[in-house]
Amino acid sequence: MEDRKPTNVEIASELDSIADLLDVGEANAFRVRAYRQGARQVRHTEDPLADLVLDGRQERLKDLPDIGEGLAGVIAEFVRTGRTGLRLELLGKVSPVDVFRQVPGIGDDLARRVVESLGLSTLEELERAAYDGRLGRVEGFGERRVQMVRDVLAGMLSRSAGRMSRDDAADKGGKPEKPPVDLLLEIDREYREKAAQGRLRTIAPKRFNPEGRSWLPVMSARRKGWDFTVLYSNTHRAHELHKIRDWVVIYYDHDGSGGQVTVVTDTLGDFGKQRVVRGRERESFRYHASSVA
Repeated sequence: MEDRKPTNVEIASELDSIADLLDVGEANAFRVRAYRQGARQVRHTEDPLADLVLDGRQERLKDLPDIGEGLAGVIAEFVRTGRTGLRLELLGKVSPVDVFRQVPGIGDDLARRVVESLGLSTLEELERAAYDGRLGRVEGFGERRVQMVRDVLAGMLSRSAGRMSRDDAADKGGKPEKPPVDLLLEIDREYREKAAQGRLRTIAPKRFNPEGRSWLPVMSARRKGWDFTVLYSNTHRAHELHKIRDWVVIYYDHDGSGGQVTVVTDTLGDFGKQRVVRGRERESFRYHASSVA
């Protein structure tokens, strides 16, 4: 968001996302409520709040109902950088499985299938998949269950004005914009190099970390209009296969079109060990082939 001011709706959506992650992480109920109420207030405010921040009048944010000093600081950070450190930290602590199993009708097993089959991480992404046909192809999601997910998410996400509806999915042909493979592989290379050199800040993930050690490097970057958040995969499968420092998860966003991919080392290509984007292996192989041509 370096080249434009975020709207009140985008600011509110960021606060809602933080509230969702706090809720899944079993944070204090009062803190969760504070972010939800703050998001509601921002969404219903007519004057652009970004102007207050960019004009040096950040203190005026606290004049709004339900916006205290903490939320004012989060809003100001989002306006200036297009992201918030709190949301990035929470992303490293909360598993996508934890996010999806809060949806009635989706337990642990189905949540894991969604993550493993589709690589989704947010409720908004789950809703898009429910409308564009991808969720129906996951084992255990028949027509009735998919419709139930649509109905439940309609209520859970109704507070977000930017929510993807059935018409939105149809307009996009069920194919949300994705960053090119060469850009994803570039981000993957930059992250692994900086992580190996100790040049990234680290967080203490909640899962598989009984000592509470701060070890998981997190990188934020903006390239060619895309916003990226990058970290190693801290999943049960990654730990089981000793792939923690190999599997790199990249969250991306561009004008509200977001998603997640995982980049891994593939040993079956024609050029030895190669980094490939899961689900886009052919594009990855074509990229590597063109690089050596």
